Amino acid sequence: MLWGHNAFPMESVISLVPLFIAGCIAGAINSVAGGGTLISFPALIAFGIPPVPANATNTAAICPGALSGALAYRHDLPKQGGLLALLLLPSALGGLLGAWVLAITPNWLFARIVPFLVLFATVLFGFRDRLAVRLNFSRQDQESTSLGGRIWGFCFQLFVAAYGGYFGAGIGILMLASLGVMGFRDIHRMNAIKTVLSSIINGVALLYFIAKGLIVWHIAILMAAGAILGGYAGARLAKRVDQKYLRIFIVAVGLVVSFWLFLR
Repeated sequence: MLWGHNAFPMESVISLVPLFIAGCIAGAINSVAGGGTLISFPALIAFGIPPVPANATNTAAICPGALSGALAYRHDLPKQGGLLALLLLPSALGGLLGAWVLAITPNWLFARIVPFLVLFATVLFGFRDRLAVRLNFSRQDQESTSLGGRIWGFCFQLFVAAYGGYFGAGIGILMLASLGVMGFRDIHRMNAIKTVLSSIINGVALLYFIAKGLIVWHIAILMAAGAILGGYAGARLAKRVDQKYLRIFIVAVGLVVSFWLFLR
């Protein structure tokens, strides 16, 4: 049975299996490149949940997956303490701002902007090496982050977090692109930072949605269990994949996400 706008009856276990699988896939994709919302949010809509509760429920579902992905990258995190501290504030403030904006602005307006943002991020990530050198944020053969790169990262992270609090499809790709411009080259270190910041953005937005009573909890818990499983497995698998192929995969995910958003 599909969801109605005024009542949320309990479904059979069999009917909920596709949502659990969608949570697993979304968690795995988020831990590798971001864009898992492309799987989980449409699954919730297809199940019959109205858009706003679906968006809030999706946030609740993917947040634990981001945390499990960060756990898988725990050995890479101590090296990035200074950068994480720099990006924590814009992540938290932006996540709260985006969740608030969701409640006061028309969906159609932001929906028209989102495909261009994700496509821009994909192109940015694909050409990040050349762009970082041209902007003099780093040398092409050396992973380093200058003052200019850190200022860029702080400002852009505030924007990414605000978008993530509002909807979130592609925030992982946006953050990977930004980290690339800042001067990072190691995709696994970039993923480690991205997963932590994603969990902060989603966590702040989640608290706001809880306060507003927008989450369908038994669906969120089910999909969160799948996202945790998929997030941890995806992160572990990503560390065993050649960086060249992982970059190709990330660009491919970005193109698919942007294409789907343009179709919407």
